[in-house]
Amino acid sequence: MELKEKLVSSFLAFENSVDVDAYVHDVRSDAFKIFEEKGFPTKKEEAWKYTSLNKILNEDYSVFPKQENALEYKDVKKYLIHDIDTYKVVFIDGKYSSHLSQTTHDGIDVCLMSAAFSKPKYRLVIENYFNKAASKDSLTSLNTAFSSEGAYIHIPKNKLVEKPIQIIHFSTGNESALMLQPRNLIVVDENSHVQIIERHQSLTSNAILTNSVTEIFANKRAIVDYYKIQNDNSNASLIDNTFIKQKQESVASVHTFSFGGKLIRNNLNYYQEGERIDSTLKGVTIIGDKQHVDHNTLVHHIEPNCESHQDYKGIFGENSTGVFNGKIIVEKEAQKTNAFQVNNNILISDKATINTKPQLEIFADDVKCSHGCTIGQLDESALFYMQSRGIPKKEAKALLMYAFSNNVLSSVKIPEIKQRITKIIANKLGVSIGFDL
Repeated sequence: MELKEKLVSSFLAFENSVDVDAYVHDVRSDAFKIFEEKGFPTKKEEAWKYTSLNKILNEDYSVFPKQENALEYKDVKKYLIHDIDTYKVVFIDGKYSSHLSQTTHDGIDVCLMSAAFSKPKYRLVIENYFNKAASKDSLTSLNTAFSSEGAYIHIPKNKLVEKPIQIIHFSTGNESALMLQPRNLIVVDENSHVQIIERHQSLTSNAILTNSVTEIFANKRAIVDYYKIQNDNSNASLIDNTFIKQKQESVASVHTFSFGGKLIRNNLNYYQEGERIDSTLKGVTIIGDKQHVDHNTLVHHIEPNCESHQDYKGIFGENSTGVFNGKIIVEKEAQKTNAFQVNNNILISDKATINTKPQLEIFADDVKCSHGCTIGQLDESALFYMQSRGIPKKEAKALLMYAFSNNVLSSVKIPEIKQRITKIIANKLGVSIGFDL
């Protein structure tokens, strides 16, 4: 049975098995109709021109895991940012793990979507925010139709969340192939500040396909600092759909670190709905083998006097493929917009491929917008200079590549995240160098 047919046959049984109110039920039903009509995206669509899902859709995925698999903290500690105290929302094969998690309702809500869907006290937030930022494309609609679990985070006004929040999804290999569809809702009210770390980690060589959707609402003068760590196994694929709506004077930044996985597609969409908004999108990709990473970004400038900054670095080896498709839209009313976008790439193998397509659509006449991309190799003169100073060639290459990505790392606000990413980069480059942070 093809995956689409399996999903269609599973939907009715799924809807009957979960406890949600009428509003969520209607949203799910409407979303599933969209997926039924559109199906999975293909390379015939412009947004998917360089990324084919055929290979990962051929697996016989289980839509629902048949049993839970317990994990001990020692088994997963290395995947957590354990150097600092954090709230944690941990899922194992799509199921909430209470003994690995640390949630709270003490002034803020860091808990589960399943609770928010089923409990009346969350109804107002759900009706005001759930599925209000997400697009109506086929994969997002598929997630909406099957959404039942994920992280629910609500930060009331005037709150500085004292410690970061980690959202971690583990897959254990209980099924020969498993499809997961986590749904996160993050609402940050006026004058509040939160830091969030997200990771999807497979602990098995079995095929895993994760179709994730996260909606983030940064209200007036809110600050959201979000980090995505993607360093998964070679049979794990991730389609990550993130939608961010910002109100007046809010600041939202997303750093995406893509280092591993069979296929990764990051759809990151910002909608600026107020003046003096600041949006930051930064990423580092280092992959090899036959891995494929696709960054698809959108920043929609709707109101005047706003800024956006995009900076994506890519290092591609062996037979890997990279894609960057970045779009900035500046509406006629969005005068005094300052929008910056750049995508720089290094190919360290003759067989590696990068497809990059920065785009600007500007309908205002008083703006400062720029975009660009570069594709090249390491600077041979710089490499020769470092070797002439006694640095071995391998380490010299690693230093140059680290320097290439460092301006993205320099804006990371959590030192422990920066240290973790630096170690991963050193490991990916095959060297052991003590970087000064």
